[in-house]
Amino acid sequence: MFSNHSDFDPIFHCIKQHAALSDADGNFPTDEFKEIRQSELLSFPIKRSSMTFNSDNLINNLNLLKSLGRASLPVGRIFEGHMNALQLVNIYGTASQKKRWFEEVTSGQKLFGVWNTQDQDGVFAHERADGNFLLKGSKTFCSGGDQIQRPLITAELKSPSIKGWQMCIIPTEKVAAIKQDKSFWQPLGMRASASFRMDFTGIIISKEDFLGAPNDYYKQPHFSSGAIRFCSVQLGGAEAVLEETHHLLKSISRTEDPFQKSRIAEMSFLVETGNLWISQTAHKLESGQYGSEHIIAYINMARCMIEEICLRCMTLSERSVGARGLLRPGNLERIHRDLITYLRQPAPDASLVSIGDFVFKQPDTRKLWAVQMVSKLP
Repeated sequence: MFSNHSDFDPIFHCIKQHAALSDADGNFPTDEFKEIRQSELLSFPIKRSSMTFNSDNLINNLNLLKSLGRASLPVGRIFEGHMNALQLVNIYGTASQKKRWFEEVTSGQKLFGVWNTQDQDGVFAHERADGNFLLKGSKTFCSGGDQIQRPLITAELKSPSIKGWQMCIIPTEKVAAIKQDKSFWQPLGMRASASFRMDFTGIIISKEDFLGAPNDYYKQPHFSSGAIRFCSVQLGGAEAVLEETHHLLKSISRTEDPFQKSRIAEMSFLVETGNLWISQTAHKLESGQYGSEHIIAYINMARCMIEEICLRCMTLSERSVGARGLLRPGNLERIHRDLITYLRQPAPDASLVSIGDFVFKQPDTRKLWAVQMVSKLP
């Protein structure tokens, strides 16, 4: 088990080498996750000494996601879902659930994921006479597909005694097979994320598989603050665009062109701006000084900025390398497709509007986002 983030550099390099081979419709990055399991990277978010989610240094978790995104955006997306599920277990799980599910990662190298997007038929959990629950319906954009051994889903309860949306973690080897529809996932990019439609109809689970209380999944600020994880993966994609552009321009001796210098300079400070947004957001989340509305607004700002940074870096890269640089099997063509697809996250306009709503609720704008310093003067 590695202790430092830099110890994983050989793993990131290996994932990057496999990324082009995994880029195919209906594919899953099997070789990449074989390397991840062998390195015990799945256990990185867990503090083994206490069997809790390792949230002592959030920036380490975000830097890990960024590094995975730089190596392979589909791998970063699937790992982000794994980390999301483990954090939800830490927040809402009982002591016995944490022990069980965290040990399944540390000892069994189980891959978790979070699947929340409803298909048209939705997912319902019908209570049976024996106290168990029968699932019916489907989810879409289920990254990892049948390679996720512990999918966390939300289901609408159909019970005389309890109502709401319930988180469930499904022990896949103990229930009927989840039906997988690969034909759903025919995207421009992120093909290897295996984000299929999954049908849970006929699966029976028990209350032991429930996580938290009904509607806990949507509690703030945890629900919205998770966006900083996928932002980190996306920023890794922007770093990959910069890295590949830099490599290509040097390989064709275009480094003395003043226009190329200006574009590579802009890409560099854009990526560093993204790093500062990630770092400052992590600081705010860890400090405990800010209310839920402040945190949500700030994370939405980071989300909007990371999207703009990624889009601008891709535009600058395209101008720098031209059509020649976007030909297959070059890495840039694939990275561009993956990143433009992964940037399409839900409700971008609502995120922007919520920032403005928060700002207008403030009495003035002088100290909107400032850290509140405590004076040491008498």
